[in-house]
Amino acid sequence: MYKTASDYYKEKFGCKVYKLSIDGGFTCPNRDGTLSTGGCIFCSALGSGEFSERGNNITEQLEKAKLKVEAKIKNGKYIAYFQSFTNTYAKTERLKELFYETIKPDYIVGLNIATRPDCLSESTIDLLKNLNEIKPVTVELGLQTSDDSVAEYINRGYKSEVYKDAVSRLKNAGIEVITHIIIGLPNDNPLLTTKFAIDCGTNGVKFHLLHILKNTVLESEYKNGRVKSLTLEEYA
Repeated sequence: MYKTASDYYKEKFGCKVYKLSIDGGFTCPNRDGTLSTGGCIFCSALGSGEFSERGNNITEQLEKAKLKVEAKIKNGKYIAYFQSFTNTYAKTERLKELFYETIKPDYIVGLNIATRPDCLSESTIDLLKNLNEIKPVTVELGLQTSDDSVAEYINRGYKSEVYKDAVSRLKNAGIEVITHIIIGLPNDNPLLTTKFAIDCGTNGVKFHLLHILKNTVLESEYKNGRVKSLTLEEYA
């Protein structure tokens, strides 16, 4: 038995809620040389945020994103969603300025932040806790798999115990957690990953079906026959 994100948000906010995908101009320790320069093998040049708005002004990004979906939603509300790359990978002072600007508009009812579990300092979690007292904050963590051997293959750059610790610290701060899991990684069992995430205390799960993007390491693996895409029946 599960509840869809749409139903959950309707109950929480009393109306249909859409996410506005925006870009904070971040990079990732798995790309800038801190951990690696290649990133995860499935990640695109845009940090898997192809649908995010771009630009230096967050308010303008929100307005542009809202224009794309407002015809579908009458008098609805929106969640600002920092999607591309690692959205807590900066000094807390910069994050504070950026996130507080983002939650200013009345039509923004919540803030979702996609990030890595190894990029959550105590000062950052304190900031998120303070923001959460103004408007609901959800942190979306890219776990993908709980199998550390598979994680090494996809070049994730951290052990699963780091995720477990991050969830615990976020939950202790009263912040909801959504966990990203990929279905279709080679030699992986997404059921075990899902159980692991639930046991760690995640509030929800976002399932991604593995797809192969051009100009990624995963594309090379696919062309060399080391990765196959699942059939519709296998996905189901």
